[in-house]
Amino acid sequence: MTPINEIDPDELLKLLGQRRDIRGNRFTNQPVSEQDIDLLLQAACLAPSVGYSQPWEFVLIRDTDTKQQVKASFDLASSAAADQFDDDRQRQYQQLRLEGIVDADLNIAVFYTPSDQPVLGQASMPEVGEYSVVCAIQNIWLMARTLDLGLGWVSILDPEQVKKIVNAPPEHKLIGYLCIGHVDQFGDRPELETLGWAQKKPIKNCVIKERYANTANGPV
Repeated sequence: MTPINEIDPDELLKLLGQRRDIRGNRFTNQPVSEQDIDLLLQAACLAPSVGYSQPWEFVLIRDTDTKQQVKASFDLASSAAADQFDDDRQRQYQQLRLEGIVDADLNIAVFYTPSDQPVLGQASMPEVGEYSVVCAIQNIWLMARTLDLGLGWVSILDPEQVKKIVNAPPEHKLIGYLCIGHVDQFGDRPELETLGWAQKKPIKNCVIKERYANTANGPV
């Protein structure tokens, strides 16, 4: 194994910069190998988790009927989501291809599984258990990119409906629905940036030194 201090930081930044959210128009019909699925799950389970709770479960979905049911949930949610935008933005939204549920060979429903015991580090911020599952999803995403697999995270759907479709226990919470498969190409830039939906935020706009300035609530 390569010593950790010999891993090139520039190569890591390159990998992070080439991660893409893949839509349905990019997936091919080439199946994802079992070896690649195992690597994706290994990467997921190496994610950090609060109190070493590892509160994740992964439902692997390849059945076409199951995918079609999830796609129906997406269609309903997407129609409702369009209404939040003004006319110009709504027209642009309706032209976007926002999912690849049926097109991707593999779908993974990623769940947070709450513990029935106290979790170290979670008492003051119970939501960090769910954040741990998000870390696992990021690991899957990066591993997928190293394997030349595309991944799309579908958030426009009814999580309770997805739980019913896959028969998840009531206490489980859907954190992510992932579409994974081989693709015909990866874009040079994120697709929503290329299409003009949003632009990359400069790092300087995300950084505050020491503390926020005074706000309407008064001095800190």
